[in-house]
Amino acid sequence: MTSPERIRLLVLFGGQSPEHEVSCVSARHLAAAVDPTRFLVELIGITRDGQWVRAETNQQQLDRGEELPSQLSPTGPTLDPYQVLASADPEHTVVVPVLHGPRGEDGTLQGFVELLGVPYVGAGVLGSAMCMDKVACKDQLRAHHLPQCRYRWGVADEGRFRQPDGTVVDVIDEATQAIAEFGLPLFVKPANMGSSIGVSRATDHDSVVQAITQAARFDRLVLIEEAVVGREIEVAVLGNENPDASQAGEIISGADFYDYDDKYQDGAQLVIPAELADAELAEAKALAVAAASACRVEGLARVDFFYEDPSRGGRGWLINEINTMPGFTPISMYPKLWQASGLGYTELIERLIELAQARYRRDQAQRNATR
Repeated sequence: MTSPERIRLLVLFGGQSPEHEVSCVSARHLAAAVDPTRFLVELIGITRDGQWVRAETNQQQLDRGEELPSQLSPTGPTLDPYQVLASADPEHTVVVPVLHGPRGEDGTLQGFVELLGVPYVGAGVLGSAMCMDKVACKDQLRAHHLPQCRYRWGVADEGRFRQPDGTVVDVIDEATQAIAEFGLPLFVKPANMGSSIGVSRATDHDSVVQAITQAARFDRLVLIEEAVVGREIEVAVLGNENPDASQAGEIISGADFYDYDDKYQDGAQLVIPAELADAELAEAKALAVAAASACRVEGLARVDFFYEDPSRGGRGWLINEINTMPGFTPISMYPKLWQASGLGYTELIERLIELAQARYRRDQAQRNATR
């Protein structure tokens, strides 16, 4: 009896976003956890300038069963991205884009892979793009009457700020208007970035101006939010048409807010499962699924909430963000939440691969039916 053919996994990592290093760490742990009897892993790095390479040294270490370094290195012989994907057998290949941030998590890569007809893990083009763009995501959540904090946005460019109605004001005037609407402190974010990169907590007028300028270094589209005093709760979502939600986890930040160092330098405390009443947990899970579905997410997502205690006049659950390719580092919340829900790290990866294949077969069947 012959053994079944192993599925070829094209693990993409690195990328051109400021989250390059986080991706290299996430990919290291994912590659090390994959069952080699079921999957043939190929490590493909993307350099900071967008060049695709075969991560030769890491690949040799993986093939020999050696311990991988703490993060993968996108160095090695250059590759033609088109040839890599065009030559893939869609029946036995799955792309695993362990990429965080722009040009990896924002729908651009997903569109390229989809054009070449290869299954891939994670959200599709629209869901990826919508959730990467915090403004588009918030507008979509609002259209579906899902709860979130108050926000405003605009395009910042060389000291000017173009508001949604086309009005152009000085950044100083935008700061004044934002403070008048929401009070202080304020959170200011680049619309298209993750891992809290470019995010500032502004406590006075000058710091709001500085925060807008700082956010605009990463994206001209800038989001300004009211500050929420509440617990930070996260829920993981897994599935395509009928996704499941995990246990909830709570973040107790070691800084003024859950910033980059808290996320990746182990500065925050993660409490899993979060202390919630059954009804509170059920509502959070339902909202997480509703938010992911509203934003057309399939595969996986981590939905981040604030929770204001209603018994103290709070608004209850407020959706903060949806992350379509959450970190897979050892201290990342997404795999920890599924582990607490009874799904181990290796099993989670296998489930994501199965979901990618199922979506590919579904979409192919629909295309064939309409020809």
